[in-house]
Amino acid sequence: MTTRRIVTDLQATEPAQTAAFYREVLGLEIVMDHGWIVTLSDPARPAVQLSLISADATAPEVPRASIEVADVEAAYLAALAAGAEIVHPLTTEPWGVRRFFMRDPDGHVINVLAHVP
Repeated sequence: MTTRRIVTDLQATEPAQTAAFYREVLGLEIVMDHGWIVTLSDPARPAVQLSLISADATAPEVPRASIEVADVEAAYLAALAAGAEIVHPLTTEPWGVRRFFMRDPDGHVINVLAHVP
């Protein structure tokens, strides 16, 4: 299993306002803004990211982290084999990712995804 990126996801009442705070304090730049989710990154290291989410557009919960993998189908099968609770089924989303949400043994909801070519 190849992990490409791990992003911390924070629930935010107003993602744009919270993004402004991180821009001012830490110099992060907005790299994605869908309104309900704003992702910021370090300009010098684009893979260093933070996402601010008000409520997920299609899933029932806001995840604690997003983990991008090379093969999301394989990760989904591995999660099922491990007995993980699937919170959001494997879905191709309109914004260009294929993902699922699982609950880890400590109860954290994790978004596992791959970008759709």
